[in-house]
Amino acid sequence: MTPGSREVAVPRLVVAVLLLLVGCSSSGGASADRPPPAAATTPSAGQTSVAEATPAGRTAEPSGRPRSPSFDQALHDELIAMLERDQSGRTGGPDPEGDAARTARLAEILDTHGWPTYALVGEDGEDAAWAVAQHSDADPAFQRRALELLRRAVADGQASPGNLAYLEDRVAVGAGQPQLYGTQVGCGPDGPVPATPIADQAAVDERRAAAGLDPLADYLAEMTTICAEE
Repeated sequence: MTPGSREVAVPRLVVAVLLLLVGCSSSGGASADRPPPAAATTPSAGQTSVAEATPAGRTAEPSGRPRSPSFDQALHDELIAMLERDQSGRTGGPDPEGDAARTARLAEILDTHGWPTYALVGEDGEDAAWAVAQHSDADPAFQRRALELLRRAVADGQASPGNLAYLEDRVAVGAGQPQLYGTQVGCGPDGPVPATPIADQAAVDERRAAAGLDPLADYLAEMTTICAEE
């Protein structure tokens, strides 16, 4: 991953103020990291990223569903705080922790709990865990492990298919392999360019729709705007 690139992260949930996340993209240009809506109960693309944790004692998800009896408030709050520091560092603010420490802590969480599910940490907590895994590029083995656990959680209806799509592409691009959803995009001289080729591009919008993502053309139009700011 090359320094100086941009990412856009838009977790499904919360109320916040950050839009552009200064980070590292696999292609060295700008990439958009947008945790997308996973179901009809979640808002669509275009909202802002997490800068505020869910208030303590909240009894329902942003979607309105009740909290699970197994909900772990302390773990939820820890993940939200990790994401706040992640986003702060990517916008030039303080980040005393750093990506490596967050990766190590998330690895401990996975050891104890598996993937942080909706039932365990809520939709926003699951988004936060995803963002930390997405930014763990310095540890590809960890990212592959996180990806496998996230796949299982999605299969159980306990994590976002959109988050899975982004991490699938991130891991593929990190290995120099074709991506499935076209989420990892860099800025070339003439605009956005996928970091690696898109496998079976004729079917990419079908895959994106199944993951709750907008069509690729819409995504690239958004990236064109971001690239113009580079």
